[in-house]
Amino acid sequence: MQERRDPVDAAVEQWARVRPDLDTGPMEVFGRIFELARAMGDRVERAYEPFGISRGEFDVLATLRRSGEPYTLSPRTLSATLMLTTGGMTGRLDKLERAGLLRRSPDPHDRRGLHVTLTGEGLRLVDEAVGAGLAEQREALSGLDGEQAARLAGLLRDLLRSTAA
Repeated sequence: MQERRDPVDAAVEQWARVRPDLDTGPMEVFGRIFELARAMGDRVERAYEPFGISRGEFDVLATLRRSGEPYTLSPRTLSATLMLTTGGMTGRLDKLERAGLLRRSPDPHDRRGLHVTLTGEGLRLVDEAVGAGLAEQREALSGLDGEQAARLAGLLRDLLRSTAA
């Protein structure tokens, strides 16, 4: 059986020609991770389009949903969780509030603070959208059996831990 090739193989071969002294093993791993992240980001973004939201907007709604009832967080907590600037978060919140998917209200314990809460429509939409995104991810993993997917998840967890240290 002939090995299937990808763009990373081409880059590695080019480096081998011009810099045979380089060990391109790390490039083979991280190049594929980057390519995979981009491809899956695009697929998931397309899955969210029918719901009228972007992946970034989904992330806000999903963070509120995962927080549990009453699906309320402060803008500061949302920004920290999603690693966004407050300005970036404000733009997303403005759009989602105009769409009726969340509401902002004063924090009763802090006159300067706000609460961001998922609306009923936001809850319905994020529950449907997460299913659509997971279906895309499940389809992408269909080339692996369950054991391979679990092993890959474990290896990626280990790699992430070792790089985040």
